[in-house]
Amino acid sequence: MKVIYQTIINTLLFMALAQVLPTMFFLNNFTTAIVAGFVLVLLNMTIKPLLHIISFPITLLTFGLFSVVVNAFTLEIITLLIPGFGFRSFGAAVIVSVIMSVANWFVGYRAFQNRY
Repeated sequence: MKVIYQTIINTLLFMALAQVLPTMFFLNNFTTAIVAGFVLVLLNMTIKPLLHIISFPITLLTFGLFSVVVNAFTLEIITLLIPGFGFRSFGAAVIVSVIMSVANWFVGYRAFQNRY
């Protein structure tokens, strides 16, 4: 159930960000957004923990700020896997990853606020 929930949230965020930041982030259609949202959930469950372990020393030195780069790198992996999904530059991927992280944190906090 959590995978479906995260996929829906990521899909909506991708659609909104493609409208708000059209010069930085492009998305062909809604189907591409759904597939990208699902792939992001899968990458966050598989590849991202490994990237965090590998980058732990530099993340420690930067007081956690390097995790933004790890998130952007994860988004860049999606651009390699899915045609019709991409960023103008790595800096654009960093900006989108920061916005998505804040939005996911806020939505997750609100959704699970009464459960814990």
